[in-house]
Amino acid sequence: MKILLLNDYGTATGGAELQMLSLRQGLRDRGHEVRLFSSRASLVAESPLLSDYHCFGSTSRLQVLSQTINPSAYFQLQSALQDFQPDVVHVRMFMWQLSPLILPLLKTVPCLYQTAVYKAICPLGTKVLPDGKACQSVAGIACWRSGCLTPQSWAVLMLQRQLWQRWRDRFDLVVALSHGMKRQLEAEGMQPIEVVYNGVPERSMRPPLSHPPTIAYAGRLVPEKGVDILLRSLARIQPHLPAVRLLIAGRGPEEKQLQQLARSLGISDRITWLGHLPRSEMERQFEAAWVQVVPSRWEEPFGNVSTEAMMRGTAAIVSGVGAQPEIVEDGITGFLVPPGDVEALANKLLEVLKNVALAESMGQAGRQRAIQFFSEDRRTERFLELYRQLQERYSPSARIERSPVGWVER
Repeated sequence: MKILLLNDYGTATGGAELQMLSLRQGLRDRGHEVRLFSSRASLVAESPLLSDYHCFGSTSRLQVLSQTINPSAYFQLQSALQDFQPDVVHVRMFMWQLSPLILPLLKTVPCLYQTAVYKAICPLGTKVLPDGKACQSVAGIACWRSGCLTPQSWAVLMLQRQLWQRWRDRFDLVVALSHGMKRQLEAEGMQPIEVVYNGVPERSMRPPLSHPPTIAYAGRLVPEKGVDILLRSLARIQPHLPAVRLLIAGRGPEEKQLQQLARSLGISDRITWLGHLPRSEMERQFEAAWVQVVPSRWEEPFGNVSTEAMMRGTAAIVSGVGAQPEIVEDGITGFLVPPGDVEALANKLLEVLKNVALAESMGQAGRQRAIQFFSEDRRTERFLELYRQLQERYSPSARIERSPVGWVER
């Protein structure tokens, strides 16, 4: 089978990009011909571009325009379709760089849209208001009134939304990352929707745990990730566990504020700020962790860091919202806590960090669950099944032929 993958970014940086790159490799390992189309933009400086086809992209002020109408994406994708002539197209993120302008090109090829975030129903992709509360409004004038968008960005992103709504029927199938995400999308009229969990690479079990008791966090340093909640919880447990350590991997606009918060709480000497790390180095650093914390305030569509922790054999304490209750078994592979609840998180941290046997058993149970439900192999096989279903369901009466100028419906 010839499969064309589309994603805004073609670098090995964020979770969506790593998933698309590993999916490409997994499909190639199974004998399929697979290529990746992306923009040339990168969220991390000096990250090599790994896509097979690429177009203009920008992370400058131009992005507010190019994410809505990117002529380069249209013409470069048109050329890629003519060159590769795929049997199936798999789109993941496209509304930060490629723009809805690519959608008319997909009219005559079986195509699925895998929603990595809530961009299809929220201009910011989060469904979270500036005060951290979940947004209950349909995208529109509410995005301006709530303060999520400036008047200028609102006008441009509403145009993007209109183009998306106009051409969204180009997708034969939508794939959500979790059942929680599926419910959110269905509530705003998107269908049909299948659920495919992200895949995590299999690796060996980490070494046995040793002192000092260590907490790990990985992710962007932004308000919705709730790192401030973790720092306040650490301040509460430190008197009971003077040797406790916290490893923080990631960067973001809140980094300086969080470091200042750590100083004001008197816990700076307990924290190691690792910055942005390649996955292999992060896994090496986190092998000492007794528990990994995901303190998100928002309903994350999935939780890559949770499944990575479980595959490593690390217990996980996570906010019980979004996809996390589908990933972590409360009391077995870790704990679920209410988002934003400092005391609840502190109590569960103490429960794990004072009992190395509990940390070990939860880590081992999490690893078995990750292998069973969240492996890259399981994800890749599920997508192959969906690709075949799309091919079978594609109307034979349409009699699609490939011509020198592209796809033609007879």
